[in-house]
Amino acid sequence: MNEPTTSGQSAKRRRRRFVACAALGTLVVALTGPGQAADGTPVRVVSINLCTDQQAMAIAGPGQLASVSRLARDPALSNMADTAAALPANDGRAEEVVSLGPDLVLAGSFTSRATVGMLRRLGVRVEEFAPANSFDDIRENLARMGQLLGRTERADELVREFDARLAVLESDKSETTQKPVAVVYHIGNGTDGRGTLADEILTAAGWDNLAARLGLGSYGALPLETLVTGKPDLVLVGGAEASWSTEALPNARHPAIMAATDNGTRLMVLPDRSTVCGTPFVVDAVARLVDERHRQATHRRPVP
Repeated sequence: MNEPTTSGQSAKRRRRRFVACAALGTLVVALTGPGQAADGTPVRVVSINLCTDQQAMAIAGPGQLASVSRLARDPALSNMADTAAALPANDGRAEEVVSLGPDLVLAGSFTSRATVGMLRRLGVRVEEFAPANSFDDIRENLARMGQLLGRTERADELVREFDARLAVLESDKSETTQKPVAVVYHIGNGTDGRGTLADEILTAAGWDNLAARLGLGSYGALPLETLVTGKPDLVLVGGAEASWSTEALPNARHPAIMAATDNGTRLMVLPDRSTVCGTPFVVDAVARLVDERHRQATHRRPVP
Protein backbone atom coordinates (compact mmCIF):
# COMPACT_ATOMS: atom_id res chain seq x y z
CA MET A 1 0.00 0.00 0.00
CA ASN A 2 1.29 3.46 -0.80
CA GLU A 3 1.96 5.76 2.10
CA PRO A 4 -0.28 8.84 2.39
CA THR A 5 1.15 11.89 0.66
CA THR A 6 2.20 14.58 3.12
CA SER A 7 1.84 18.30 2.48
CA GLY A 8 5.64 18.54 2.50
CA GLN A 9 5.94 15.97 -0.27
CA SER A 10 3.28 17.76 -2.31
CA ALA A 11 5.13 21.04 -1.93
CA LYS A 12 8.36 19.41 -3.08
CA ARG A 13 6.66 17.99 -6.16
CA ARG A 14 5.19 21.40 -7.00
CA ARG A 15 8.63 22.98 -6.68
CA ARG A 16 10.15 20.31 -8.94
CA ARG A 17 7.46 20.92 -11.56
CA PHE A 18 8.04 24.65 -11.40
CA VAL A 19 11.81 24.24 -11.75
CA ALA A 20 11.18 22.04 -14.80
CA CYS A 21 8.91 24.68 -16.32
CA ALA A 22 11.44 27.39 -15.57
CA ALA A 23 14.11 25.34 -17.33
CA LEU A 24 11.75 24.93 -20.29
CA GLY A 25 11.25 28.70 -20.36
CA THR A 26 14.99 29.22 -20.44
CA LEU A 27 15.24 26.74 -23.30
CA VAL A 28 12.48 28.53 -25.21
CA VAL A 29 14.31 31.84 -24.86
CA ALA A 30 17.53 30.24 -26.02
CA LEU A 31 15.86 28.73 -29.07
CA THR A 32 13.88 31.82 -30.06
CA GLY A 33 16.84 34.17 -29.94
CA PRO A 34 17.35 37.42 -28.05
CA GLY A 35 14.40 38.65 -26.02
CA GLN A 36 14.43 42.20 -27.36
CA ALA A 37 14.94 43.98 -30.64
CA ALA A 38 18.11 45.96 -31.21
CA ASP A 39 16.38 49.13 -30.01
CA GLY A 40 15.24 47.45 -26.76
CA THR A 41 11.67 46.88 -27.87
CA PRO A 42 10.25 43.66 -26.37
CA VAL A 43 9.33 41.05 -28.95
CA ARG A 44 7.60 38.42 -26.77
CA VAL A 45 5.07 40.09 -24.51
CA VAL A 46 2.70 38.20 -22.22
CA SER A 47 -0.24 39.90 -20.47
CA ILE A 48 -1.81 38.24 -17.42
CA ASN A 49 -4.41 40.88 -16.55
CA LEU A 50 -7.72 41.64 -18.28
CA CYS A 51 -7.07 45.38 -18.40
CA THR A 52 -3.48 45.19 -19.65
CA ASP A 53 -4.70 42.59 -22.15
CA GLN A 54 -6.93 45.13 -23.85
CA GLN A 55 -4.45 48.00 -23.69
CA ALA A 56 -1.73 45.80 -25.15
CA MET A 57 -3.93 44.35 -27.90
CA ALA A 58 -4.91 47.87 -28.95
CA ILE A 59 -1.29 49.09 -29.07
CA ALA A 60 1.05 46.14 -29.78
CA GLY A 61 2.58 45.54 -33.16
CA PRO A 62 1.95 42.41 -35.28
CA GLY A 63 3.26 39.29 -33.55
CA GLN A 64 4.45 41.19 -30.47
CA LEU A 65 1.89 39.68 -28.08
CA ALA A 66 2.68 36.06 -27.26
CA SER A 67 -0.31 35.53 -24.96
CA VAL A 68 -3.15 37.27 -23.11
CA SER A 69 -5.23 36.18 -20.15
CA ARG A 70 -8.14 33.83 -20.73
CA LEU A 71 -10.57 36.50 -19.48
CA ALA A 72 -9.75 38.58 -22.55
CA ARG A 73 -11.77 36.07 -24.61
CA ASP A 74 -14.95 36.67 -22.60
CA PRO A 75 -17.17 39.10 -24.55
CA ALA A 76 -19.02 40.05 -21.36
CA LEU A 77 -15.78 41.41 -19.87
CA SER A 78 -13.60 42.23 -22.86
CA ASN A 79 -14.17 44.64 -25.72
CA MET A 80 -11.53 42.80 -27.74
CA ALA A 81 -12.71 39.23 -27.31
CA ASP A 82 -12.42 38.49 -31.03
CA THR A 83 -8.82 39.71 -31.14
CA ALA A 84 -7.99 37.72 -28.01
CA ALA A 85 -9.45 34.56 -29.53
CA ALA A 86 -6.67 34.61 -32.12
CA LEU A 87 -3.95 34.70 -29.43
CA PRO A 88 -2.76 31.96 -27.05
CA ALA A 89 -4.53 32.29 -23.69
CA ASN A 90 -2.98 31.96 -20.24
CA ASP A 91 -4.38 31.51 -16.74
CA GLY A 92 -1.79 33.73 -15.10
CA ARG A 93 0.26 30.95 -13.50
CA ALA A 94 3.96 31.63 -13.17
CA GLU A 95 5.02 28.27 -14.61
CA GLU A 96 3.00 28.66 -17.81
CA VAL A 97 4.13 32.26 -18.24
CA VAL A 98 7.78 31.27 -17.92
CA SER A 99 7.29 28.48 -20.45
CA LEU A 100 6.31 31.12 -23.02
CA GLY A 101 9.76 32.70 -22.79
CA PRO A 102 8.58 36.32 -22.45
CA ASP A 103 10.89 39.30 -22.37
CA LEU A 104 8.09 41.40 -20.82
CA VAL A 105 5.10 40.44 -18.68
CA LEU A 106 2.23 42.88 -18.18
CA ALA A 107 0.28 42.60 -14.93
CA GLY A 108 -2.14 44.55 -12.77
CA SER A 109 -1.35 45.81 -9.30
CA PHE A 110 -3.87 43.26 -7.96
CA THR A 111 -2.43 40.34 -9.94
CA SER A 112 -1.39 37.43 -7.71
CA ARG A 113 1.58 38.55 -5.60
CA ALA A 114 2.92 34.99 -5.65
CA THR A 115 2.96 34.95 -9.46
CA VAL A 116 4.56 38.38 -9.82
CA GLY A 117 7.13 37.64 -7.13
CA MET A 118 8.12 34.28 -8.62
CA LEU A 119 8.49 35.73 -12.10
CA ARG A 120 10.74 38.49 -10.84
CA ARG A 121 12.87 36.05 -8.84
CA LEU A 122 13.40 34.14 -12.07
CA GLY A 123 14.63 37.29 -13.75
CA VAL A 124 11.51 37.94 -15.84
CA ARG A 125 10.69 41.60 -16.37
CA VAL A 126 7.21 42.40 -15.00
CA GLU A 127 5.51 45.77 -15.39
CA GLU A 128 2.41 46.41 -13.28
CA PHE A 129 -0.47 48.77 -14.02
CA ALA A 130 -2.76 50.21 -11.35
CA PRO A 131 -6.51 50.39 -12.05
CA ALA A 132 -7.61 53.62 -13.70
CA ASN A 133 -9.73 55.85 -11.47
CA SER A 134 -10.04 58.72 -13.95
CA PHE A 135 -9.81 59.60 -17.61
CA ASP A 136 -6.34 61.02 -16.94
CA ASP A 137 -5.31 57.61 -15.59
CA ILE A 138 -6.51 56.04 -18.84
CA ARG A 139 -4.42 58.47 -20.87
CA GLU A 140 -1.35 57.88 -18.70
CA ASN A 141 -1.70 54.10 -18.87
CA LEU A 142 -2.02 54.19 -22.65
CA ALA A 143 1.07 56.40 -22.94
CA ARG A 144 3.04 54.11 -20.63
CA MET A 145 1.95 51.02 -22.56
CA GLY A 146 3.06 52.69 -25.78
CA GLN A 147 6.48 53.38 -24.31
CA LEU A 148 6.89 49.84 -22.97
CA LEU A 149 5.96 48.29 -26.31
CA GLY A 150 7.86 50.77 -28.41
CA ARG A 151 4.59 51.93 -29.96
CA THR A 152 4.25 55.52 -28.76
CA GLU A 153 2.69 56.76 -32.00
CA ARG A 154 -0.09 54.18 -31.80
CA ALA A 155 -0.71 55.05 -28.13
CA ASP A 156 -0.87 58.76 -28.95
CA GLU A 157 -3.37 57.99 -31.70
CA LEU A 158 -5.62 56.12 -29.27
CA VAL A 159 -5.50 59.01 -26.79
CA ARG A 160 -6.48 61.47 -29.51
CA GLU A 161 -9.40 59.28 -30.59
CA PHE A 162 -10.48 58.89 -26.96
CA ASP A 163 -10.40 62.65 -26.37
CA ALA A 164 -12.23 63.40 -29.62
CA ARG A 165 -15.12 61.04 -28.77
CA LEU A 166 -15.31 62.40 -25.23
CA ALA A 167 -15.38 65.99 -26.46
CA VAL A 168 -18.39 65.28 -28.67
CA LEU A 169 -20.29 63.55 -25.87
CA GLU A 170 -19.43 66.11 -23.21
CA SER A 171 -20.56 68.94 -25.51
CA ASP A 172 -23.97 67.29 -25.47
CA LYS A 173 -24.51 67.89 -21.75
CA SER A 174 -27.81 69.41 -20.83
CA GLU A 175 -27.77 73.16 -20.34
CA THR A 176 -30.24 72.92 -17.48
CA THR A 177 -28.97 73.46 -13.96
CA GLN A 178 -30.92 70.45 -12.70
CA LYS A 179 -28.98 67.35 -13.69
CA PRO A 180 -30.65 63.96 -13.50
CA VAL A 181 -29.35 61.81 -10.64
CA ALA A 182 -27.81 58.36 -11.03
CA VAL A 183 -26.15 55.89 -8.70
CA VAL A 184 -24.03 52.78 -9.25
CA TYR A 185 -25.12 49.95 -6.98
CA HIS A 186 -23.15 46.78 -6.28
CA ILE A 187 -23.67 43.54 -4.41
CA GLY A 188 -23.53 44.12 -0.67
CA ASN A 189 -24.82 47.71 -0.98
CA GLY A 190 -21.58 49.07 -2.40
CA THR A 191 -21.32 52.12 -4.61
CA ASP A 192 -18.80 54.26 -6.51
CA GLY A 193 -18.36 57.73 -5.03
CA ARG A 194 -16.19 60.70 -5.83
CA GLY A 195 -12.74 59.98 -7.26
CA THR A 196 -13.77 56.83 -9.12
CA LEU A 197 -13.89 56.07 -12.81
CA ALA A 198 -17.65 55.50 -12.57
CA ASP A 199 -18.09 58.99 -11.11
CA GLU A 200 -16.16 60.54 -13.99
CA ILE A 201 -18.18 58.54 -16.53
CA LEU A 202 -21.44 59.79 -15.00
CA THR A 203 -20.22 63.37 -14.89
CA ALA A 204 -19.05 63.27 -18.52
CA ALA A 205 -22.49 62.01 -19.56
CA GLY A 206 -24.26 64.85 -17.77
CA TRP A 207 -25.47 62.98 -14.67
CA ASP A 208 -25.17 63.83 -10.99
CA ASN A 209 -23.71 60.94 -8.96
CA LEU A 210 -25.87 60.38 -5.86
CA ALA A 211 -22.95 58.78 -3.99
CA ALA A 212 -20.72 61.80 -4.62
CA ARG A 213 -23.56 64.17 -3.69
CA LEU A 214 -23.84 62.36 -0.35
CA GLY A 215 -20.13 62.92 0.26
CA LEU A 216 -19.00 59.35 -0.34
CA GLY A 217 -15.45 59.08 -1.64
CA SER A 218 -14.03 56.23 -3.63
CA TYR A 219 -15.81 52.89 -3.11
CA GLY A 220 -18.15 52.92 -0.13
CA ALA A 221 -21.34 51.56 1.36
CA LEU A 222 -24.73 52.94 0.46
CA PRO A 223 -27.58 51.52 2.56
CA LEU A 224 -30.66 50.62 0.58
CA GLU A 225 -32.73 53.06 2.63
CA THR A 226 -30.40 55.90 1.66
CA LEU A 227 -30.60 54.96 -1.99
CA VAL A 228 -34.40 54.92 -1.98
CA THR A 229 -34.77 58.21 -0.08
CA GLY A 230 -32.22 59.79 -2.44
CA LYS A 231 -34.74 59.23 -5.27
CA PRO A 232 -32.25 58.75 -8.12
CA ASP A 233 -33.54 58.87 -11.66
CA LEU A 234 -31.31 55.96 -12.60
CA VAL A 235 -29.87 52.97 -10.73
CA LEU A 236 -26.99 51.28 -12.54
CA VAL A 237 -25.95 47.68 -11.98
CA GLY A 238 -23.27 45.65 -13.71
CA GLY A 239 -24.12 42.92 -16.18
CA ALA A 240 -22.75 40.08 -14.07
CA GLU A 241 -24.32 41.32 -10.84
CA ALA A 242 -27.70 41.69 -12.49
CA SER A 243 -27.67 38.00 -13.46
CA TRP A 244 -26.36 36.54 -10.18
CA SER A 245 -28.78 34.84 -7.81
CA THR A 246 -27.58 35.25 -4.25
CA GLU A 247 -28.81 36.43 -0.87
CA ALA A 248 -26.08 39.11 -1.07
CA LEU A 249 -27.88 40.75 -3.99
CA PRO A 250 -30.57 42.97 -2.44
CA ASN A 251 -30.31 45.68 -5.07
CA ALA A 252 -31.85 44.68 -8.40
CA ARG A 253 -34.48 42.39 -6.84
CA HIS A 254 -35.37 44.18 -3.61
CA PRO A 255 -39.04 45.23 -3.33
CA ALA A 256 -37.96 48.77 -2.39
CA ILE A 257 -36.04 49.09 -5.65
CA MET A 258 -38.97 47.67 -7.57
CA ALA A 259 -41.29 50.18 -5.90
CA ALA A 260 -38.89 53.00 -6.72
CA THR A 261 -38.88 52.00 -10.39
CA ASP A 262 -42.67 52.21 -10.37
CA ASN A 263 -42.32 55.81 -9.20
CA GLY A 264 -39.96 56.92 -11.94
CA THR A 265 -36.54 55.48 -11.02
CA ARG A 266 -35.15 53.43 -13.89
CA LEU A 267 -33.00 50.34 -13.35
CA MET A 268 -30.36 49.98 -16.06
CA VAL A 269 -27.77 47.27 -16.66
CA LEU A 270 -24.44 48.66 -17.86
CA PRO A 271 -22.23 46.09 -19.65
CA ASP A 272 -19.21 45.17 -17.54
CA ARG A 273 -16.92 45.32 -20.57
CA SER A 274 -17.48 49.09 -20.74
CA THR A 275 -16.55 49.84 -17.13
CA VAL A 276 -14.52 47.03 -15.52
CA CYS A 277 -11.26 48.28 -17.06
CA GLY A 278 -9.94 51.78 -17.61
CA THR A 279 -9.57 51.64 -21.38
CA PRO A 280 -10.78 53.95 -24.17
CA PHE A 281 -13.88 51.74 -24.35
CA VAL A 282 -15.31 53.56 -21.31
CA VAL A 283 -16.51 56.09 -23.88
CA ASP A 284 -19.12 53.48 -24.86
CA ALA A 285 -20.53 53.73 -21.32
CA VAL A 286 -20.58 57.52 -21.55
CA ALA A 287 -22.45 57.30 -24.87
CA ARG A 288 -25.07 54.91 -23.40
CA LEU A 289 -25.63 57.23 -20.46
CA VAL A 290 -25.97 60.27 -22.74
CA ASP A 291 -28.64 58.36 -24.70
CA GLU A 292 -30.39 57.42 -21.46
CA ARG A 293 -30.36 61.04 -20.29
CA HIS A 294 -32.03 62.08 -23.53
CA ARG A 295 -34.56 59.26 -23.22
CA GLN A 296 -35.50 60.30 -19.70
CA ALA A 297 -35.73 63.97 -20.66
CA THR A 298 -38.14 63.06 -23.45
CA HIS A 299 -40.35 60.80 -21.33
CA ARG A 300 -40.15 62.66 -18.04
CA ARG A 301 -43.59 63.50 -16.80
CA PRO A 302 -44.19 67.15 -15.87
CA VAL A 303 -44.28 67.86 -12.15
CA PRO A 304 -47.88 68.75 -11.14
